[in-house]
Amino acid sequence: MFKDLIEKLFTPSPDKIFKKLQPLINNINSHEESLKSLDNDTLFNQTVIFRKRLSEGESLNDILPEAFATVREVSNRILKMRHFDVQLMGGYVLHSGKISEMKTGEGKTLVATLPMYLNAIEGKGAHLVTVNDYLARRDASWMAPVYLALGLSVGIIQSDASKQAVWDDKENFTIKLIDISRKQAYACDITYGTNNEFGFDYLRDNMKYDLSEYVQRELHYAIVDEVDSILIDEARTPLIISGPTNNTTDSYYAVNNVVRLLQPETHYTIDEKRKSADLTDEGINFVEAGLKIGNLYDIQNVDTLHFVNNALKAHAVFKLDVDYVVQNGEVVIVDEFTGRLMPGRRYSDGLHQALEAKEEVQVQNENQTYASITFQNYFRMYEKLSGMTGTALTEANEFKSIYGLEVVPVPTHRKVNRIDRPDVIYRTAQEKYEAIVKIIGELHKKGQPVLVGTISIEKSELLSHMLQKAKIKHEVLNAKNHEREAEIVAHAGKIGAVTIATNMAGRGTDIKLGEGVQELGGLFILGTERHESRRIDNQLRGRSGRQGDNGESRFYLSTEDDLLRKFGAEKLSKIMSTLGLQYGEEIESSLISKTIESAQKKVEAFHFEMRKHLLEYDNVANAQRKVVYSLRSQILQGSDIDDIIKEYANDVISALLEDFITPQNPNYEEAEKIFERIFGIKTDLSQADAKHLDIAKKELAGQFEAKFQERKQEFKDHFEDFSKYILINTLDNRWKQHLLHMDHLRDSVGLRGYGQKDPLIEYKREAYTLFIEMMDKINRETVELIMKVQIQMQTPEEAAAENARRLKQLQAENKKQLKEKRSLEKETNKKTATVKRNAPKIGRNDPCPCGSGKKYKNCHGVQG
Repeated sequence: MFKDLIEKLFTPSPDKIFKKLQPLINNINSHEESLKSLDNDTLFNQTVIFRKRLSEGESLNDILPEAFATVREVSNRILKMRHFDVQLMGGYVLHSGKISEMKTGEGKTLVATLPMYLNAIEGKGAHLVTVNDYLARRDASWMAPVYLALGLSVGIIQSDASKQAVWDDKENFTIKLIDISRKQAYACDITYGTNNEFGFDYLRDNMKYDLSEYVQRELHYAIVDEVDSILIDEARTPLIISGPTNNTTDSYYAVNNVVRLLQPETHYTIDEKRKSADLTDEGINFVEAGLKIGNLYDIQNVDTLHFVNNALKAHAVFKLDVDYVVQNGEVVIVDEFTGRLMPGRRYSDGLHQALEAKEEVQVQNENQTYASITFQNYFRMYEKLSGMTGTALTEANEFKSIYGLEVVPVPTHRKVNRIDRPDVIYRTAQEKYEAIVKIIGELHKKGQPVLVGTISIEKSELLSHMLQKAKIKHEVLNAKNHEREAEIVAHAGKIGAVTIATNMAGRGTDIKLGEGVQELGGLFILGTERHESRRIDNQLRGRSGRQGDNGESRFYLSTEDDLLRKFGAEKLSKIMSTLGLQYGEEIESSLISKTIESAQKKVEAFHFEMRKHLLEYDNVANAQRKVVYSLRSQILQGSDIDDIIKEYANDVISALLEDFITPQNPNYEEAEKIFERIFGIKTDLSQADAKHLDIAKKELAGQFEAKFQERKQEFKDHFEDFSKYILINTLDNRWKQHLLHMDHLRDSVGLRGYGQKDPLIEYKREAYTLFIEMMDKINRETVELIMKVQIQMQTPEEAAAENARRLKQLQAENKKQLKEKRSLEKETNKKTATVKRNAPKIGRNDPCPCGSGKKYKNCHGVQG
């Protein structure tokens, strides 16, 4: 109750908003007469003038009054639609980076033209985000003549193709849509599209191997239409691009048959501290002969090398009945701390498959996440974000705390004349539905159109069947076809129309009343059940009473409804029985309606906590994602490749020296061997002092530099391309594996709550450790491959044949990606182990990968 009081005190009323913005509206209106006097050519040239003023130092706010007035005049001339004063207010709210709550029928599509135009003038791109492809195409096509007349380009992102709106007949202001590339659509001044497509394009861009193939620009400005649906209802489901690993089970068996014949000391050495094994030169020769490959470290054999390393670790390091057991034909991990079996958990990175091949049980294929992001973190990347909807105030707290977005209720153009009647409650669902059919029959007979809201497709089909038996003609809308949906909703206001729909159906499409419907009382909204969210009930109600139209709404409930069942319906049912209600009789009470609303608030609070919980976890991954994607972009730019490699090498040198040259147990011989294996450097470390390793580091860095320059000479002009390939390939492979680790970790930390530990804190701590582990592997693998991998020079004929083969392979991969690009996966139910690692060099002023929001030097960097 106290929270509700605070919200009421600090939420501005529409009247207050009107008074506050009236001076700005007067300023905009003052330009109307002068703009009316301009001919079309002069009016349409205003964009050139505005851009000149911006280049001379004026801000968007400085030119806002004239820009808004210009858009209104152009809209009036071309579309015969003049923005009302309240629409100008809505436009200002959107430009200010806030959420504009405008009731249904207030013309949000037209309102958006004002801030979209103003923010697109700078040439940085403005996005309008909708809930489906149909609305994106419809709204862009509808408003495109205004933008085109003012000299702006309009692109449309669709799931199957991308379009651009261009003039068909400029004299009559008609447009047509032409096919363009996705990159061209994003390059337009204004781009319409869906939340899914924008998000997936961001992920796909960060999986590409050439910056020129990126389709998105910097995320500048966005208006999210139906913002509550996109940023709240869909926020619990992250966007995930996933697919099977490239590793085939045949490869695991083939490699295992060779590796199992290797002999310790002769073919490989074991590092028990790191729980790893390394091939000797004799071992490399043995594997190459056994697998019939020329050079294990050739760039073409990178995947094979990965299989070999895992198989070697499976045979040399992991012990049966110690690290794992075999039960019912499956490899089951043994927890190293408790000794308990951990069924369902799998080692990642192909190690579990290597163990399955070793034990000759069926090798399981494993899907993995390639890229993932939540809508919350995607949309928070925009420099300026705003949104519009008819129902946002009930979620104002969430919008503010998660996105930093203030909700501003905009006054309606005309007074709302809809009558919202108290809920009617029946004892059983059967009684309720019989009453609903009877009411619908009466309204249908009278001619008053009815829109029936249901909470599921199942309930809508049940009611449809009952109406068919009653021989009442009706339409059923179940959101299976967006274009058919808009058509049905558009006709739902005609005399005698009966439309059954899910509560969310028809968003973004106005129901216009047919002739004579006003006199019959307007559109009647009949809710068959209360939704868990008040916002969705309000959205359903809001389909009636647009622009001052008459209308009615009422919800028909029963004690068997899901919401009432969960919140004390038994008491309500007993009361109804005590009152001696006969079959079919109902209770109508505003008190009961308030009780139901109170229950809805509790459910809303629960869902908010769930979404907040998801975001807290994703914030950890998001901080790491930013580091990886930033590094990836830096590599693709190609300007600092040598510096990146040298930094990796220095990190590896430092880590190895600190591991092997310790005060308690300096292992000079092993350190020398591993430096020779990784870097090709022969060195004498016997004089190195564990307390003063700086001299050894400098000497090794100097030796690496010399070897590095030799490698550059070997590759000549091909070195940069070769290095970029190794860097990106290693980074991508390790990032994919890291995401799989994070999935496992997230499931496993949930159990920590039973041990009186905060799962989120545990997740942050172990996610940081895993991230450091990943960076360590990237550093070491990259340096080792760059120093060891060999290439064979090809004749022009061989190069042409190889290019043709690669092109064919790339085309096949692209087709596969197109099929998989929109797949969403539920999080895996697997778990992972914790591994301690040394930290690589992360910029001291970079965000800490643990997700705390602090700079690295002020967080985990303090410990390092």
